[in-house]
Amino acid sequence: MITQIEKAKEGIITAEMNIVAKNEKVDVEWLRNEIALGRIVIPKNKNHDFPAAAIGNGLRTKVNANMGTSEKHCHFEEELEKMKVAVQYGADAIMDLSTGGDLHIILQRILKESSVMVGTVPIYGVATRLLAEGKKIKELDPEDLFREIEIQAKMGVDFMTLHCGITKVSLSFLENDKRVCGIVSRGGALLKRWMKENGKENPLYEQYDRVLDICKQYDVTISLGDGLRPGAGADATDRAQVAELLVLGELVDRARDKGVQVMVEGPGHMPLDQIEANMKLMKRLCSEAPFYVLGPLVTDSAPGYDHIVGAIGGTVAAIHGADFLCYVTPAEHLCLPDVKDVKEGVIASRIAAHAADLVNNVAGARQRDLTISKARYDLDWETMFTNSIDPELARKRKMESESSEEDHCTMCGNLCAVKNDKSM
Repeated sequence: MITQIEKAKEGIITAEMNIVAKNEKVDVEWLRNEIALGRIVIPKNKNHDFPAAAIGNGLRTKVNANMGTSEKHCHFEEELEKMKVAVQYGADAIMDLSTGGDLHIILQRILKESSVMVGTVPIYGVATRLLAEGKKIKELDPEDLFREIEIQAKMGVDFMTLHCGITKVSLSFLENDKRVCGIVSRGGALLKRWMKENGKENPLYEQYDRVLDICKQYDVTISLGDGLRPGAGADATDRAQVAELLVLGELVDRARDKGVQVMVEGPGHMPLDQIEANMKLMKRLCSEAPFYVLGPLVTDSAPGYDHIVGAIGGTVAAIHGADFLCYVTPAEHLCLPDVKDVKEGVIASRIAAHAADLVNNVAGARQRDLTISKARYDLDWETMFTNSIDPELARKRKMESESSEEDHCTMCGNLCAVKNDKSM
């Protein structure tokens, strides 16, 4: 399999590159060069048929929506509905994080029905089946993990979160610098436990070339997981986080040399004043790889409103280099999100992404705002609705108000500043 990055390095413009260039309104030769350098990736498995999209430098900030069954709440049809809602409201990617039910059947259905890129975390499936058999994490066989990566690659998964940067060395920094919240990454916690109880190195790091061989065969983009990301504001930018990032930088270079597309996952909880420095540090250490962040969540004190908290952090992160925002829903830290939570999470992250794209002057972003601004002055409600991030809600609020049939809204009525200004 000749991958997108290999073709780009050879000067070949692929059909996927042409689609992306057209949708992003960028020059296709510039795009090809950025892919060759690894600053842009097109996560598209050769076995997954959907319209190609790209993540990275100079492009529209993308949004991912997590979903999936759990041990406590396993209703697959509900998860499919969440996927449809997420895509309807603008998610650019879906991650299937299922840990309940027949995981391969669930993933197969999602891949079949998703019109956007699909990501997974393979270790979840291996650990779920292990525990279902009444076994302990210590008994996890690395061969089962590699087998799962290959199975999912064959099925058509476009990008995989692989926690390759948790090593004996990076964990030593965690042990020597006490955290408030320890490890909050499920994959990170599982690997740490396996490593400690077996006295062995992380197999994903130790056999990284094997991971690359599998991913290259299907053009799977590796999303290097941040297993030691901070899970509390007090833990942000600590030694363990940076130690793992140093390893990830090494792994980015090795992936590119092997012809595998790669992006890097970033911090979760982080005070606002640390975000800019973290984005720049990541870009420097990881050779400008696309950066995928969860939030970041700028305060720990707003359970039930973490979609807003994450949107605040996501805007700042994207202004300073993040390319891919993983949505946060109002259910974060509390429960499995429902369909309404998914919609609110996607919308919040899309607002964050667009706000950053305005600052970064991404193609089309400012024109969209200008169109709405002109429509507001013209009291052209339909144009306002059409160009809104959530047209459905904007139209509903206006139409359900007392001024549904009038050109002004109920806030100002006939004192409308625009109407009075235009009449002069």
